[in-house]
Amino acid sequence: MDDIELLPSEIPVPVRWTSDGRALDLLDQTLLPREERFLRLKTVESVAEAISSLRVRGAPAIGIAAAMGLAMGTLLRIEADPEPPSRSQLVNGFREDADLLRGTRPTAVNLPWALARMERVFKESVSRGSPSEVGDALAREADLIAAEDREMCRRIGEAGVELIPENGAGVLTHCNAGALATGGIGTALAPVYTAHARGYPVRLFADETRPLLQGARLTAWEARRAGVDVTVITDSMAGALMKEGAINLVIVGADRVAANGDVANKIGTYPLAVLAKHHGLPFYVALPRSTFDPEAPDGGRIPIEVRDGIEVRNGIEVEGAFDGRGVPDGVGVWNPAFDVTPAALVTAFVTDGGVLRPPFGPAVASLLGTGPGNTA
Repeated sequence: MDDIELLPSEIPVPVRWTSDGRALDLLDQTLLPREERFLRLKTVESVAEAISSLRVRGAPAIGIAAAMGLAMGTLLRIEADPEPPSRSQLVNGFREDADLLRGTRPTAVNLPWALARMERVFKESVSRGSPSEVGDALAREADLIAAEDREMCRRIGEAGVELIPENGAGVLTHCNAGALATGGIGTALAPVYTAHARGYPVRLFADETRPLLQGARLTAWEARRAGVDVTVITDSMAGALMKEGAINLVIVGADRVAANGDVANKIGTYPLAVLAKHHGLPFYVALPRSTFDPEAPDGGRIPIEVRDGIEVRNGIEVEGAFDGRGVPDGVGVWNPAFDVTPAALVTAFVTDGGVLRPPFGPAVASLLGTGPGNTA
């Protein structure tokens, strides 16, 4: 089943090439749901700012944006002067662009994963091709990353729909792991959209997701456009809703998963997993295989981004939504963007390679081809 059958055209692709292939059009997600505005990004610096400021977010979408931005930087460098740049100029410029993008968000593993792919293509093409051939090779690789993510989302939906009862279910999710966060129909929302397309009576509950309200602003916005029955709750209401019996399963996305199955995801995911465990509910994590990090043995090795406390003080800057007086002056704020959920609290991973169940270490290694006897 193609993604177009699952989602209406009103849900835009969050990042895409302009018609001439020399700039990016990026949906500014900080303005949703009040305003739907695309930004025209013409420099690598503007792409880095968009990633840092959450104008584009979600691990897969960040990787796609970074890959396209890196290709764009090289293409513009090639076309900037009448004379083609030298090999050293191409190499130095590419390295500067990659370093800038790499430093934008430390937790989402899709960012360094996508940059590493682009770096491999650059090294191969610059050693034997002309500058224009280098630029074309990078653009093709960025497009391939986006296309692969679209297909991975579809496969996640097909695998995860088997976990949703055909006679109806209440599904709780956290943050936004849908079409706005990926190149396709999403990760956590992919099974929901697939179930909806099959006619299952699914009711989606979206955690508001403090402090920047990605669930209330983004998940609710795209799910409503897709025709899914969606209800927003504040993060602190999840336990009461589970106790009422309205939830049958929890599905969240991930920004990085360690080799042992520990999950780094949007702050608030860990207590949700604890609540699910207490109430006997399955807790699923949906992700493409690119979000697994075999270099991190456990969650303690995953870098956790701590963002400016102004996000807690003022919330996201949407006109009329916050007055900036939520925290008294002079009071400190701790604002980690992610927390780590221990693998023991995860029922299963829903991936483009199928559903992985405990023990997760061997299952993840088998999926990635990094287990004993593999050289990948």
